[in-house]
Amino acid sequence: MNALSPGLPAPSLEAYLQQAGEVILHRSQSETAPALPAAPSGDLRVGVDLGTAYLVLAVLDEAGRPLAGEWQFAQVVKDGLIVDYIAATDLLKGMKERVERRLQRELTRAVSGYPPGVPRAEVRATAHVVQAAGMDCPELVDEPTAANNILRLQNGAIVDVGGGTTGIAVVRDGQVVYTADEPTGGTHFSLVIAGSLGISFEEAEALKIQPAQQPRLFPLVRPVMEKVAAIVKRHITSHPVDQITLIGGTSAFQGMAAVIEEWTGVKTSVPPRPALVTPLGMAMQGGRDE
Repeated sequence: MNALSPGLPAPSLEAYLQQAGEVILHRSQSETAPALPAAPSGDLRVGVDLGTAYLVLAVLDEAGRPLAGEWQFAQVVKDGLIVDYIAATDLLKGMKERVERRLQRELTRAVSGYPPGVPRAEVRATAHVVQAAGMDCPELVDEPTAANNILRLQNGAIVDVGGGTTGIAVVRDGQVVYTADEPTGGTHFSLVIAGSLGISFEEAEALKIQPAQQPRLFPLVRPVMEKVAAIVKRHITSHPVDQITLIGGTSAFQGMAAVIEEWTGVKTSVPPRPALVTPLGMAMQGGRDE
């Protein structure tokens, strides 16, 4: 059963995220994935994360268990702002159609989100993309709150190292009490790798996410990791915490948690599939698809 539904016996957070990773597929896998044996019954919960580097669509059943989804690389958002509305809409529409084929169900509603500090007009633009792709968007949630729908931290810091920015959220008694968002993220990793190896940005992006390549790339990107660590340290100096949880796709890079912990002196961990935490939390927020 789902770890996040009150009153239900459940697997650990790690098992839950591993399960999500098995059903939320890369576009290349999603295109050929077979349909489920039977269309799921009951309400669905749908989350759409329009990230700087990746778009993620996550579908949960009414109890919050991961059913299906898709992720793909895209450069349609920069620092939380949609810079290519048409491309974002077209990509999301295609993702929706492929996931619907797998589910044998139409997706009609979804919750999306926004980084802290994004102007209200840009927040509305995110909802417009979801609506233009064919789903109602009844709710938008800030990304730290979405992430904590899954992590369920009572006290600590959630550090979301995304494509373009690093977001910091301090949690006290289960509530987000402080947020900040600054440039520096996975895109900077890719730029450094591309420049150092003399390859294209796209090639660097593909190389970066291969675990077998990360040990040799680590010395190249460590200075960027240290910049992220410096950002985190500066913000938690005035908001002390005793634990840091890293999320976002860049957090999966080997050695990231160790560098953050070394610089901050605070115990730091990364859950499995850290890129899926926020979109799953958006789906968990609501998005019941009736």
